[in-house]
Amino acid sequence: MSPITTRQDGDVLVVTSDNPPVNALGQAVRAGLADAIAQAASDDAIRAVVIACEGRTFFAGADITEFGKPPVGPSLPEVIDAIEASAKPVVAAIHGTALGGGLEVALGCHWRIAVPSAKLGLPEVKLGILPGAGGTQRLPRVIGPEAALPMIVKGDPIPAKKAEGLGLIDRLAGEDSLLADAIAFAREVMDRAEHPVSSARTDRLEGFDPAFFDTWAAENARRLKGYEAPKACIEAVRAAVEKPYAEGVKVERELFMKLVTGAQSAALRHVFFAERAAAKIDGVGKDTPSREIKTVGILGAGTMGGGIAMNFLTAGLPVTIVERKQEALDRGVATIRKNYERSAARGRFTPEQVEKAMSLLTPTLDYAALSGCDLIIEAVFEDMAIKKDVFRQLDQIAKPGAILASNTSYLNVDEMAAVTSRPEDVLGLHFFSPANVMRLLEIVRADRTAPDVLKTAMDLSKRIGKVAVVAGVCFGFIGNRMLAARQVEANKLILEGAKPWDVDRVLTDFGLPMGPFQMADLAGLDIGWNAETSNGESVRDILCERGRRGQKTSKGFYDYDENRRGSPSKEVEQIIADFAKKEGVEQRGVSDREILERLTYPMINEGAKILEEGMAQRASDIDIVWINGYGWPPYTGGPMFWADSQGLDTIVAALKRHAPRLGEDFKIAKLLQDKAAKGERFTG
Repeated sequence: MSPITTRQDGDVLVVTSDNPPVNALGQAVRAGLADAIAQAASDDAIRAVVIACEGRTFFAGADITEFGKPPVGPSLPEVIDAIEASAKPVVAAIHGTALGGGLEVALGCHWRIAVPSAKLGLPEVKLGILPGAGGTQRLPRVIGPEAALPMIVKGDPIPAKKAEGLGLIDRLAGEDSLLADAIAFAREVMDRAEHPVSSARTDRLEGFDPAFFDTWAAENARRLKGYEAPKACIEAVRAAVEKPYAEGVKVERELFMKLVTGAQSAALRHVFFAERAAAKIDGVGKDTPSREIKTVGILGAGTMGGGIAMNFLTAGLPVTIVERKQEALDRGVATIRKNYERSAARGRFTPEQVEKAMSLLTPTLDYAALSGCDLIIEAVFEDMAIKKDVFRQLDQIAKPGAILASNTSYLNVDEMAAVTSRPEDVLGLHFFSPANVMRLLEIVRADRTAPDVLKTAMDLSKRIGKVAVVAGVCFGFIGNRMLAARQVEANKLILEGAKPWDVDRVLTDFGLPMGPFQMADLAGLDIGWNAETSNGESVRDILCERGRRGQKTSKGFYDYDENRRGSPSKEVEQIIADFAKKEGVEQRGVSDREILERLTYPMINEGAKILEEGMAQRASDIDIVWINGYGWPPYTGGPMFWADSQGLDTIVAALKRHAPRLGEDFKIAKLLQDKAAKGERFTG
């Protein structure tokens, strides 16, 4: 049975797609649309066509499961060209989202009507490709290159009202009367002598200054760094301005084919599917019930506690936040407000939304105020004795069925659960700093965590806009455990002769936002450092003893100017050289290749151990952790996908080559060696 059906409403042919869940433009949908347009052309009683969709959305894009498979006609460009060539006006009736190929279909229609809640966009760039059915050529002709370029290069959808202002939408419909309004609109326009043909328009291209492309690219260079698809998108839109439509489409198609068969698109498609796979919890079925979360308690109003609270406040959940001292509580609440107001100044929130969020916050010094909360998250100092004491108290206070969570970054959640009478209600919820900004949430599954508690945490993560990954209980869980392996090698490398800024540069050239020593300076070298007990046992100790504690003191591994711009430090070079001599480490020249291998390959090895031990459910979950929590470049697919692309045998050989410097305690993971020997991959 075809997902496309047709019916006549008088002289209007209503073409409806019902291809759940998102009306993807697979072969059956494309064929059905082509047949419907042919039906309209052959029937003199039909004077206009309306294309609409059942379900929650208009066409939300191509069927990306077809990528890499032999094409089966009709192709999407052929279908859209047929729609545009119709002598009878075609109206797109848009609700939900019109994304990618969905918006390209709408652009092929002569007229577009949408409900106010609809969103429209061309997000293909996020999969490492560009619109391949004429979208880069039609959109600039409809709304102008200045508006089209950001939509295509950034891939972010726009709301229907903005689309109407740009001329992308011709009319807004009622939220509950889209189809009726679309049919009425079709009758209104059917008698017009001409209907707009997107590919034939030139009015929005007239007077355009081509210098805009270079200026825009320069202004957005940092965002586009390392990515191939955005540059191709700019080239395609430039072709729309400089070439006739037919020639521009040829440029678009050539660029599309180059990208879709390239490494970056494969990596980004992996990330797309990996993010969806991460939401699946082993041993927890879809029919597992969730506990109702109406109120949230946060213990600790510091940087993490306040940031965590903002996630729930923004989602409309009342939050009770508890501190020990009034000064700390007041400071925490003030910081939350300041963060909201800063976001409002950037246009993310309205003043009314800020006040609504703040009205949901109840600050208090009274532990007992947490007694009615459905979820309580502790965000206190990272010390096991303190954590256990907190859980003992929460066990006495919290109501039956309340979920008790730790925001610990490293510590054993099983130990915390063991001091309560309800270990099945305990889990880790490791937010990443800044907690109100970072997308990643590690859900730490303790030995006795109940399935419905895990399901509730995963559902809640979506509600607050997080990408969640389930981790097992081990030191550092997934992300920080791998980070620790990298840090060990970074510290060794600078003693061996690599400069801190060279180590950082190699990683930033690779695509990470910062290297280990930049990160240390930003966080503060004195985190966890004690002046009273420090005795120069590490380079960090010596730097802190000399007042070099990071950006906050204008000097750490780097020297900083008044704008916190870092530069190499001769003093630090000498400190490292002296310490290396004291430790009996002979300094030498270290190549960029060795730096990259020594930093990344031990991470891959640790990732393999995490999989061996069952601390991550799947290799792709590790990729999601590192992309969303640590800034690993998505266009490489994440560390485990990247390892596959390098060849696991290559990584094993390099680890063996570096073995003398990796130390006696370093062991190559059995899983890594086995897969390398068999020519297998971590990821599918």
